[in-house]
Amino acid sequence: MTLQPEAVWLAVAPVDMRLGMDGLSLQVQQALGRAPCDGTAYVFANRRRTRMKLIYWDGNGVWLCQRRLHRGSFVWPQPGDAVCELTHAQWQWLVSGVDWQRLSAPLVTHWQL
Repeated sequence: MTLQPEAVWLAVAPVDMRLGMDGLSLQVQQALGRAPCDGTAYVFANRRRTRMKLIYWDGNGVWLCQRRLHRGSFVWPQPGDAVCELTHAQWQWLVSGVDWQRLSAPLVTHWQL
């Protein structure tokens, strides 16, 4: 089976990257109020936003993936909401280390020199 979640949700609050499948599943349940086996991929980041972990239950087992940037940091939503849903394009930008929020930025309608 391939890693093709129905949706990708970012957990806004930072987590301890030492957490594994069980600890992150507990975070999904308690902090986000969601079921970890609902077909959604949940993504967590450390405080410095240089590492992230993805947890996803595909019906047969649990995927736990980790990504680390060698330079810079991942662009993350501001505190306020517990989670933030990403489109496929935003997810691709995020894992590449690019500012995915620019995809939905409003267009400049009045530009003058």
